[in-house]
Amino acid sequence: MRTDSTRIADEALEAVRHYIFEMYGADYLPEKPNVFKSKKGAQEAHEAIRPTSMFRPPKKLKKFLTEDLLKLYELIWNRCIASQMKPAIFNMTTVDVRADSYLFRASGSVVHFRGFTMVYEEGTDDKKSDDETNIPSPLNVGEELALLGLTPDQHFTKPPPRYSEASLVKELEAKGIGRPSTYAQIVSTLKTRKYVTVEKRHLYATDLGITVNRILVKNFPNIFDVAFTAKMEEGLDRIEAGEDQWVTVVDNFYVPFNRALQEANDKKSELKESTIEWTEETCQKCGRNMVIKWGKNGRFMACSGFPECRNTRSLDEKDQLSETDEVCEKCGAKMIIRSGRFGRFLACSAYPKCDYTRAISIGVSCPQKGCDGFLTERRTKKGKIFYGCSRYPTCTFALWDRPVAQTCSLCKNPYLVVKKKKDRGEFLQCPACKGECELKSDS
Repeated sequence: MRTDSTRIADEALEAVRHYIFEMYGADYLPEKPNVFKSKKGAQEAHEAIRPTSMFRPPKKLKKFLTEDLLKLYELIWNRCIASQMKPAIFNMTTVDVRADSYLFRASGSVVHFRGFTMVYEEGTDDKKSDDETNIPSPLNVGEELALLGLTPDQHFTKPPPRYSEASLVKELEAKGIGRPSTYAQIVSTLKTRKYVTVEKRHLYATDLGITVNRILVKNFPNIFDVAFTAKMEEGLDRIEAGEDQWVTVVDNFYVPFNRALQEANDKKSELKESTIEWTEETCQKCGRNMVIKWGKNGRFMACSGFPECRNTRSLDEKDQLSETDEVCEKCGAKMIIRSGRFGRFLACSAYPKCDYTRAISIGVSCPQKGCDGFLTERRTKKGKIFYGCSRYPTCTFALWDRPVAQTCSLCKNPYLVVKKKKDRGEFLQCPACKGECELKSDS
């Protein structure tokens, strides 16, 4: 729902208060309904997100909803109920302990009245490093304490925690950037364009994201300013309220933007040059230094002598050169594993003197009648893995599932394929009769 309103309908409000009175008693029900102030620019056309009926608690809907939907519904339900309950009350205790010329202080709290925390407590993405202090009770003023031990502890200044998707949206909301309808799209774009990766629910900037950010901030400082979007939203709100002319607002944005765009376009080659990183590795073909460049599929290594020398290599650790026991059929040199746009292959280590290459077998002969080739792992232009015959284009046999050199016990098909299901994991299936068997650990 496109809303950041805190308002709910009167009939829903009455139903919430009735539910609280029935389930928790009058002690938890405030005399008047709680009213929350909406932030500036909130979309008040809709209500707040709430349950359609208070008589459908999460427990009653458990058998009708999936696990994820139930968690979401429970969050909405609990927050809605808690928003109309009395606040929690805590008894705060602070103890000062004097030892010679030193003063030590400890603070703690005890719940006096649970209030809305009976239903809902705010969670955190990061666990606090320090344990909560437990103050013993009772303590009297002037009481002498026995020293049981000293624990030296040193604290260093820590950087702010990385954003999670939730904390990023919270920060966007606090700075007035975007609207509820655009928050999901913003996070989705960051992940889809591979500007960030998600590790343990936290967002980490990729090399691509860092490079794009550096170029854009340098060339469009006014647009890629945190306050820009908030100012634009304010301008649109003034147009809606009739306080400003749309031509003036758009003109104030477009004229400087168009100028900056032209300037960036004029120095396109300079911008491209700024993304190149020089390395100490030398080109196998011509001996010049290799550089790291950006392409449509990410970063790669290329010869600095381009276009005279067009030697390139992948940066992926999985694609680094590795020797094998195979021998080149042309010159007798050792074969090494290299990677190309369509996957890994065997190449002569004497390259460029010898350009012999051969596909890597996965141990399964091509099942096509009359073909003496073998199956190899390959990639499509978009990077998706498939398995095809080494005699391509003479033989066009191919399949998506990984084949295993194991004969089907039911129909004697010469190979099986690896399948995977969420509730079962990996298993083997015959592509001919669809018979299934368990996957062996060495398959």
